[in-house]
Amino acid sequence: MKYILIIFCLLSISSSYSQSGKKSINALRITKAPIIDGVLDDDAWFNAEIAQDFIMFRPGTGGKEPENKKTKVKIIYDDEAIYFGAFLYDDNVKDIPMESATRDNFSQVDWFGIMINTYNDNQNDTEFFVQATGNQADAKSTIDSEDFSWNGVWTSAVKIADNGWVAEIKIPYSALRFSGEKVQTWGLNFHRRIQSEKEQYTWNFIDKTNGAIQQYAGILTGLEDIKPPVRLSFNPYASSSYTTFDGTNEFNTNYGVDVKYGINESFTLDATLIPDFGQTAFDDVTLNLGPFEQQYSEKRSFFTEGTELFSKGDFFYSRRIGNTPTAYYDESNLAENEELIENPSSVNMLNAIKISGRTKSGLGIGVFNAITEKTEAKIKNLDTDEFRKVTTEPFTNYSVVVLDQQFNKNSSVSFVNTNVLRNGSFRDANVSAVLFNLSNKTNKYNINGGAGMSSINEFGEKSTGFISSIEIGKTSGKWQYNIEHNLQDTKFDKNDLGFQRRNNFSNFEGQVSYRIFEPTKNFDDYRITFWSELDYLYKPNTYTGNGLGINYFFQTKKTKIAFGGNFQSSIGKQYDYYEPRVDGRYFIQNTRIASNQWISTDYRKKFALDFNIFYANRVHENSSYIYSEFSPRFRVNDKLSFIYSLSYSKDNNDKGFVNELEDGSIIFGNRDAKSVTNAISGKYNFSTKAALSLTFRQYWSPVEYDDQYFLLNNNGTLTENDYINNHDINFNTWNFDLNFSWEFAPGSQLIALYRNSLFNEDEFSDLNFKDNLNNLFKEPMLHNFSVRMVYYIDYNNAKKWFRKS
Repeated sequence: MKYILIIFCLLSISSSYSQSGKKSINALRITKAPIIDGVLDDDAWFNAEIAQDFIMFRPGTGGKEPENKKTKVKIIYDDEAIYFGAFLYDDNVKDIPMESATRDNFSQVDWFGIMINTYNDNQNDTEFFVQATGNQADAKSTIDSEDFSWNGVWTSAVKIADNGWVAEIKIPYSALRFSGEKVQTWGLNFHRRIQSEKEQYTWNFIDKTNGAIQQYAGILTGLEDIKPPVRLSFNPYASSSYTTFDGTNEFNTNYGVDVKYGINESFTLDATLIPDFGQTAFDDVTLNLGPFEQQYSEKRSFFTEGTELFSKGDFFYSRRIGNTPTAYYDESNLAENEELIENPSSVNMLNAIKISGRTKSGLGIGVFNAITEKTEAKIKNLDTDEFRKVTTEPFTNYSVVVLDQQFNKNSSVSFVNTNVLRNGSFRDANVSAVLFNLSNKTNKYNINGGAGMSSINEFGEKSTGFISSIEIGKTSGKWQYNIEHNLQDTKFDKNDLGFQRRNNFSNFEGQVSYRIFEPTKNFDDYRITFWSELDYLYKPNTYTGNGLGINYFFQTKKTKIAFGGNFQSSIGKQYDYYEPRVDGRYFIQNTRIASNQWISTDYRKKFALDFNIFYANRVHENSSYIYSEFSPRFRVNDKLSFIYSLSYSKDNNDKGFVNELEDGSIIFGNRDAKSVTNAISGKYNFSTKAALSLTFRQYWSPVEYDDQYFLLNNNGTLTENDYINNHDINFNTWNFDLNFSWEFAPGSQLIALYRNSLFNEDEFSDLNFKDNLNNLFKEPMLHNFSVRMVYYIDYNNAKKWFRKS
């Protein structure tokens, strides 16, 4: 009990010191709003308090800002908005990097950031950034994530002075969520980035060795009698597209609207009605020879914005909505006198809504729902000319519910449920999980994990599976470590609304890392991590493999060159239960030794270079894999820049699954596979509001099998077999985008897009690069031109306009 009391007293002293170390500033109420022009000469600014004496955040910790680069910030407010005026002193203005960019993109430029926590809970920030060019960025930030897909509507202006630059910012209350209390106390911090020196300073001290940056906010006081406004906005859109492919032409026009409504001071409803995703970027498609589905990132704006709650536990993969139909029609099921006329490869989404927010007590609630329409394949009887339809995806409802209770300013417990209901006797799915993330009061130790269950009802057959995970570790200081265990049984399945490559495993992992937080003589930063893993099947409890390795990262002090890599290896035989594609079967592989090395030069220079090389080899086998990527980037001037990437891979004598015969025999083949990817992107920024961008990617992957195939034995070994067939593959994709975007008013955009694409897959794997391109261009090319306009309408501004008119 004596020791417990001593520890409690020490923790209390530490907590009190930390609280007393927080800076505080009082906001000044004004009656006449300043003009947002980047000049702080309005009367409203004169009597405001000043936030100053910024402290180094990186690369060092706690050092004072230079005398010639002081930062001073004033805060005022009225009934409509809160205003920030920042003077960022710099005695060498001509050397401030001024590369232009568009919203939410950070280029080579100085910037000023405001981190506001309206509930002062040390876990949830709303971030606003203004760059020296005038460009804006904003994000929702939590201890776990920083989401730049969120876009608020706010106003800022920048002016370059003789002795620095000025940022003047107006953030309407409609861009924030806060309580209706008479007296407000908000968490607040400011960040200043000096890109020419690669240094960053903050108003309130942040201890990088311990906890998250949200936990080191200062205090904003003086806010009284402000009321959350009606948060209602509309984004109506109109789009037109013209597509030509293989002699057919198609013209489409679409109209729709996105709605955002503040249900109360804490919660917001987002809805998309008659959605249009015609300008969604291409996926970086590659040839997949493995046993697992490939995962692609979500690029549809409705599904990327404001989804921090829905990402809890990684149970929600929004690409499932509108994906390939569950029962996509297999042409092998056609009768001899039938022809497949239509077989949609995607499902149309009718509408979607999401409700999200967090109460003052720390309870986060997220509700998502989407509906997709019935999808059918159309088949023609060649004898009678009659048509029949086969449902490949019925009318379907997708829903997600998340409850996330935060407490102690560093911990949370969450409940997640995903549900998919398909009309009729198709497949229904439900997944539920309880998650926890707990840190002690000093943020030194953390334990996180969870447990969940899946329930699938497919054509009347039900199955239930479960999942669990736990991780315990030290999360502060130079030396950090953790151990974890992850388990999934044979029936757990979250793939109807989540993403899961495999189940039936019980894996143990551990790691120890060392990193610096203060620059040394030669390095601004470095960290080294040692890791190991031990893998088993869950059922039966059978050993499958292991791994160990070292990862490292370094950044030099003078040249700002970053480099790093890893070495990794398995030890002894590895038992692969997934490559055979049949439950209970496995393939034995030898020890694999691999190394990856990379280097990245200073992006502040006009010319910079990224280079990466990976090599792996299997012991006692003539089997190897090499991958290299060379990516130079060149900034012509502050408006125009290009990035080129060339990657090449070669897999020699790789043995993998080829076919399963009718008698249950599993055939493997010995193959050589390579891939070549050429990609280029360029951008020209007319201003921070208008830009022209170019992206191009050509991917080629030929796979050639030798004449020898193998039978997979029950003991995991291979025996030569007289199987004869041609499984060679020649896989090609070509995508080109030319995009013009213009933000003609706050929150409003006009986007014009031209794109073309090619795809080909055949067996001509022996072609050289030139002949393969000629072969590819024999395929019909898809051309598409589209124009989309989105207009932002704020209810409060519209109401004022109607009153005046």
